[in-house]
Amino acid sequence: MPATIKDIKEETGLSLATISKYLNGGNVLPKNREKLDAAVNKLHYQVNEIARGLVTNSTRTVGVSVFDITDVFNGVILHEIGVQLSKLGYGMLIVDSANDHEREAKNIRFLVNKKVDGIISLPVAGSSEVLNPAFGADIPVVLLDRQYWDRSLDSVTINNREAAAGAVKYLIDNGHRKIAVICAKKEFTGRERYDGFMKAMDEAGLPVPVEYIEDGDHSMEHGYAAMNRLLKLEDRPTAVFSSNYGINMGVIMALNESQINCPEDISVMGFDKLMLSNVLKTQLTVIEQPMERFGQKGVEILMQRINEKKENKGSLGDEGHINIVLRTRMHIGGSVNKISH
Repeated sequence: MPATIKDIKEETGLSLATISKYLNGGNVLPKNREKLDAAVNKLHYQVNEIARGLVTNSTRTVGVSVFDITDVFNGVILHEIGVQLSKLGYGMLIVDSANDHEREAKNIRFLVNKKVDGIISLPVAGSSEVLNPAFGADIPVVLLDRQYWDRSLDSVTINNREAAAGAVKYLIDNGHRKIAVICAKKEFTGRERYDGFMKAMDEAGLPVPVEYIEDGDHSMEHGYAAMNRLLKLEDRPTAVFSSNYGINMGVIMALNESQINCPEDISVMGFDKLMLSNVLKTQLTVIEQPMERFGQKGVEILMQRINEKKENKGSLGDEGHINIVLRTRMHIGGSVNKISH
């Protein structure tokens, strides 16, 4: 039989009120805490989280919804979220949307039904409508990496447009005039990075032929197919801007299979400094995002909102949104060749 609070009472001689306060994280006298710690260990007492959740209206669980759990970028962020939540005594319930809007909507409803205290989302959908069940249940939500087109919410992002523009300007400063882009305009970060690409090209007075714009999704498959098409063009670009890590991998795969060398024959500017950038013979020049910071700041904002909700006795209130924009930096590798005109 599992140990009960009454067993702890008999072991320590303390009141049920003191034991309950201790089990719910309240302050008790140091000498009483010592007795209770010893009793809990001796009796192997396990807190009934379901029962405690009904009493405290808190499950000490955070739901995390990701657009693709196989994405390495997401994996780094998930790890950091888990580290931060563990320090605070919270668990993490992860759901994978597999880049599918309908699946994401089902996942959000699932998390709401599980009575999570808050939700951290790396979203698929461009519309905040997918989060209506969470809004209806007054559950705090923080967005990471991506935002919505129709509504501002608490978020941690980078300035994707400026980061991409800086990457393309670096190519231009190295003499490149014929620059192609492989991107995914259908989601927030992809659209922002494409707009940054176009901004840099426009400011430099450089035309972008339609065949230099490869729009698809942020995947290795898209990067591979798009790079192969660009390599076969009669008027081939001298440089390619790849707008995320999955695309980077596809681009390098296509180059490895071809007889074309990087950067001698074609230069590549990528996004995200992850494993691929370090193992290549020619390291990629990339825009590096502070991925661990996404997880750290996301948890920090969510905990602030959860505490505000408790203080307001169930109401989140409306004090404006917290939007943290993290800085990126350029990691200079060897994948960009300097062209002399």
